[in-house]
Amino acid sequence: EVQLVESGGGLVQPGGSLRLSCAASGFIFSNAGMSWVRQAPGKGLEWVSDINSGGSVTNYANSVKGRFTISRDNTKNTLYLQMNSLKPEDTAVYYCAISGAPRTRGQGTQGTISS
Repeated sequence: EVQLVESGGGLVQPGGSLRLSCAASGFIFSNAGMSWVRQAPGKGLEWVSDINSGGSVTNYANSVKGRFTISRDNTKNTLYLQMNSLKPEDTAVYYCAISGAPRTRGQGTQGTISS
């Protein structure tokens, strides 16, 4: 059974940083492309970033390009999202998921950007 557990969210001021982690189990992590998606209050799911299985190819939504960095450690079955220069509009629940399979996402971690 696919299990994804997100962590690392919190409350930060605008301009601050957060580093999210996603611990994966129940599938061969090193074979799977992975994604981060988010859901802001009252809005639908928004794709944020993805990374291929080997970690050599990454993609970002225009809204986060240059501020967020996705990475993975296949030896630890863990996906990361480094978020810098955070803005209030980045406030959302952040989820990791197997790319192309949003239903595999975990319970999410809340990131709140507010002064």
